[in-house]
Amino acid sequence: MNRRHAMRAALAGGALFATGTAAQANWFTRMLGFGGDGFDQCRGSVVAGGAGDIGGPFELVNTEGETVTDADVLTKPSLVYFGYTFCPDVCPLDVARNAQAVDLLAERGVDVQPVFISVDPNRDTPEVLADFAANMHEDMVALTGSEAQVKAASDAYRTYFSIRDSGDEYYLVDHSTFTYLMLPGHGFVEFFRREASPEEMADKVACFVEAS
Repeated sequence: MNRRHAMRAALAGGALFATGTAAQANWFTRMLGFGGDGFDQCRGSVVAGGAGDIGGPFELVNTEGETVTDADVLTKPSLVYFGYTFCPDVCPLDVARNAQAVDLLAERGVDVQPVFISVDPNRDTPEVLADFAANMHEDMVALTGSEAQVKAASDAYRTYFSIRDSGDEYYLVDHSTFTYLMLPGHGFVEFFRREASPEEMADKVACFVEAS
């Protein structure tokens, strides 16, 4: 059965995910080209195009002013979030939520690092990010870079951002708010929406880490 026929069969069969078993749901994701990677029991989302379309090489600058790559940064399970430190509401809440999830995981003996990538490199200098990270979580990795470097990283993770030109230094930045779970040797495996609680994130991340 090819991918198109699998899609039609699922639609014809009704609400498979709502009424079927977990095994049926896992079969469905495999028929569409997702899953089958040993994480089916953990996965709660399906990415159009497949998980392989998210993530990839990047070159950014850390809080010490050093140029680093994804290979330098993503050496352990990581929760990656794109935002900016001048964000008035969304980013602080999301980043604090991620930090809480990391602490809950640490209590279970699961080592995960929070990673923050700025989409506002003009204001988010290494010094600004160092202060932000220190106030959010002691293990947080905060990254910035040139406009080209930040755009390349954002594109690799299929995130969106757009700077509102207000004509002054108090501009806002519209951006997507997903948090990405990255695992060494696997790359991207799952994403979390804003609605996910720290406890829900910790449960799911632990499942992925244990399965890896």
